[in-house]
Amino acid sequence: MNENITIRNRKLAEKVIKGLNSRNMTGYYAENKEEALAKALELIPEGSSISMGGGMSVHEIGLTEKLKEGNYDFIDRDAYEDKREAMLKAYDADFFLSSCNAITEDGILVNIDGNANRVSAICQGPRNVLFIVGMNKVCNDVDSAMKRARNVAAPINAQRFGLQTPCAATGSCMNCKSPDTICCQFLVTRFSRHKDRIKLILVNDDLGF
Repeated sequence: MNENITIRNRKLAEKVIKGLNSRNMTGYYAENKEEALAKALELIPEGSSISMGGGMSVHEIGLTEKLKEGNYDFIDRDAYEDKREAMLKAYDADFFLSSCNAITEDGILVNIDGNANRVSAICQGPRNVLFIVGMNKVCNDVDSAMKRARNVAAPINAQRFGLQTPCAATGSCMNCKSPDTICCQFLVTRFSRHKDRIKLILVNDDLGF
């Protein structure tokens, strides 16, 4: 990555991490995917039970593969015939892995979900929630974070899943009520009641959508 972008990201990450800390959440910064993977494995003790949402960023740094290969109880939703069973196990997991659709410069997380298994696990249940977040997800404020979630993340995910939504056709949010909509639940996390339950690794890279 261009050195000037890296310097900017490093400085911006300091601000985001300060905001996270003020909200009872813990932030880390990684210069690249390899550092992010190493930090994630450092934070997750061997033997932990682990579940996750559909976070592409978790896959992109190689974390999913390492957990499947390692000494962990990885709840692989794709391996379950009954997806609901896997989703319910997530609520009692030691760690829930996710990315977020957007994060503000002062540490507020914004996420949109269809089935709500991801946002509900972020709210309550798993003992720890670990986010992997590229610096491309950082926005000025909640309004811009919500716009990013609705007009960037949601259309791309709708296209990825082959859903019949207006945003999949147009590339931007149409505020639809389509049966296929994935914008069913909006979660804004501005504070964690349980200190350090939510951990977030900011990565000096463009990850996810």
